[in-house]
Amino acid sequence: MPVDVAVGVLFDAQGRFLMTSRPDGKVYAGYWEFPGGKLEAGETVEQALRRELQEELGICIADAQLWKTELIDYPHARVRLHFCKVHAWSGELEMRERQAARWQMLPVEVRPILPGTVPVLNWLAEEQAFSGSTHAD
Repeated sequence: MPVDVAVGVLFDAQGRFLMTSRPDGKVYAGYWEFPGGKLEAGETVEQALRRELQEELGICIADAQLWKTELIDYPHARVRLHFCKVHAWSGELEMRERQAARWQMLPVEVRPILPGTVPVLNWLAEEQAFSGSTHAD
């Protein structure tokens, strides 16, 4: 049975998205990902995302829009990642797990990328290409 994980894809006013590194002591430490964490018993994806982003980043998100779900098989676990787009929050970003954070655009500059993060970068590229193709030159 897969582990359900709520993941936040936070966008700033310039359209950049936030990526964070996995802290020391965790599986894939140093790999870059989108912030989030496991759902606890009885939590919805949005509730888990609110809690995780408060714990990890010290922010309180406005609404989270469920975007896509992806099943990933890691050597240590099978995870169902629930990706949510987040465009508004209150509070200043604090790296409460001593993780690094970088605002990114495509193509991302941070490496290495966590395997479960790669599909998101592809989806963002598809959206960018689609929105770019609708404008007349």
